[in-house]
Amino acid sequence: MPTSPLIERIELTLFEIEQPNISADPSGFGISYTPGQSTPQIRLAVRIFGDSGVVGEYVPGRGRAKVIASASAALGARLIGQPALQREKHYTTMRRLTKHVGEVGIGAIDIALWDLAGKHHGAPVYELLGGHRTRLPAYASTLHGDRQPDGLSSPEAYADFAEQCLELGYPAFKMHGWSAGNVEEEAAMLRAVAKRVGGKMRIMYDSSCHLHTLADAILIGKVCDECDLYWYEDPYADGGLSIRGHQVLKQAVKTPILIGEHVRNLETSTDMLVSGATDFARGDPDYDGGLTGCYKLAHAAEGLGMDMEVHSCGPAMRHLMAALRNSNYYEVNLIHPKCGNAWNLPIYEGGYSDELECVEADGCVPVPDGPGFGMHYDWARIEASKLETMVLA
Repeated sequence: MPTSPLIERIELTLFEIEQPNISADPSGFGISYTPGQSTPQIRLAVRIFGDSGVVGEYVPGRGRAKVIASASAALGARLIGQPALQREKHYTTMRRLTKHVGEVGIGAIDIALWDLAGKHHGAPVYELLGGHRTRLPAYASTLHGDRQPDGLSSPEAYADFAEQCLELGYPAFKMHGWSAGNVEEEAAMLRAVAKRVGGKMRIMYDSSCHLHTLADAILIGKVCDECDLYWYEDPYADGGLSIRGHQVLKQAVKTPILIGEHVRNLETSTDMLVSGATDFARGDPDYDGGLTGCYKLAHAAEGLGMDMEVHSCGPAMRHLMAALRNSNYYEVNLIHPKCGNAWNLPIYEGGYSDELECVEADGCVPVPDGPGFGMHYDWARIEASKLETMVLA
């Protein structure tokens, strides 16, 4: 067995990408289908160098890179010179330090450490986590609605796209509606999709906390019941945080509720499960303490007899879900009938993809099986579009 490496240095590189027909605000909080436009977007690439020569790598698919980078730099500085394989110790150290920077920085560092460990041991990450499966049932998760004539601009457009996803082999389809939180508009979309593909694929709805009031959330919840939805996610503008509000909502609707995407730690997420505020746990490796934090949450949910759904797509998300029994669908987000997936970065080598067509005939996506995350980044392309690199040593 090779000697356990020490963390020699951490490099955090900010770089730019552009994707056809996708615009984004400078902060990375808003992404939308915009024909003919391609707004530069900033992303973060992480490399952790062990003194044995092994390198752990991770590039989050999402935006908000400057926020993630600054928090990762603050937390990662404390790990230099430490044993690279002591991920549990490092997770605890970073959790303790988050009182200064928030918890967002843990994810990128922790995930890169798992990639390093997989390469050190010559094994895929999902095997290090325990290993459960190598194929993941997937659901098509839409970009938010738009007002473009050829986009997701009407209930019928959503229904057309659901049929397209069904034909591609997806067993499930999730709608992100328009950001206005208009009850009538959202209800019409739900009914149109259910009428077209109900009984043929499972249907989910994510309000993204855009419905304005608890009363609005109850009204839409009744429509979810009518349409026999699989789950109803982040219903209204409490931010997905109110235990009491969601207890009231659950008493009023039958559709299972999924909240927790905006809760950033294991303890509060578990409190929501125990209190009956949600029917599922929600784990995002980028934001919820990396693979270490999400794995803990999945087992906390399992101990309660409940499931944890993994948020978003990417290599880390595939390996996490592959190690879990109690997780149902892999989220291929954020997809659209007229543009590529904003989360599928143009830096993957070797055929890895989270584009709409990544699902295979059995409705599943494969889990890369090489060492670490089993896929490769195009570092020459990252370097060519680099804005800056922070080195912690």
